[in-house]
Amino acid sequence: MLTRLFDRDLVDEVLVETGRREKRSRLLPARVVVYYVLALCLFFGDGYEEVMRKLVNGLRFLGTWRDGWQVPSTSAISQARQRLGEEPLRVLFERVAAPMAQPGTRGAWFHGWRVMAVDGVILDVPDTADNVEAFGKKPHRDGESPFPQVRIVGLGECGTHAIVAAAIDSWRVYERELLERILDGVEPDMVVLADRGFFSYELWCQARQTEAELVWRISDNVEVPVLEWLPDGSYRSELLPKQIKVDLKRGKQRNVRDEMRLPIRVVEY
Repeated sequence: MLTRLFDRDLVDEVLVETGRREKRSRLLPARVVVYYVLALCLFFGDGYEEVMRKLVNGLRFLGTWRDGWQVPSTSAISQARQRLGEEPLRVLFERVAAPMAQPGTRGAWFHGWRVMAVDGVILDVPDTADNVEAFGKKPHRDGESPFPQVRIVGLGECGTHAIVAAAIDSWRVYERELLERILDGVEPDMVVLADRGFFSYELWCQARQTEAELVWRISDNVEVPVLEWLPDGSYRSELLPKQIKVDLKRGKQRNVRDEMRLPIRVVEY
């Protein structure tokens, strides 16, 4: 399955592009290590050597692996992963991550738009000095989290759950900032769903520049005046910058430029 989804020539091309193609023959060539890291995601409950054994047995079954090869030690596998680094996996993801839904895929379409969603999650990573320095541990009333933690925001296709773009950083980095980094993955034929934690006037403006349709939740404390009721119970409204709304309330400003008024439709539920 891995060799079908991630073509061997593509993996080699990425290794050359990122400067990770080895100059001498090794027990664990860079190409094998790429497939091995992908296999780690599939068999995340198994140890290093067991995952390598499963990967190699699958290749032997296809007749593409020599029988005399022995599974390296955990230390050798770890060193091979360090030589590979993260760059080839990032570039490979960018090359293959794309919407997968076909015209008849259930749950992936709405009136001709491809339905996408953005969401975030916080995950533990290994408790190493490098990870602590890069990502940090999350404090709480009893001390701090036992592991460093990362925040991930992804753009996923509804119906297939294919992740087409993702940004990773420390838990300290908010979801809105990470979403800004993956807006290039949003296309005009999409309708993008988002939870209320993503909303801000500025981010809405940036997301609208992708020419996609946006269906985002907002908190109750975001003021959206009723400009016109629509027959289905929703209503037309507009978004204004937070500071503009504050100045209007305080009487410091009376007029708002038209280009700052963002028309929206509000659906209460």
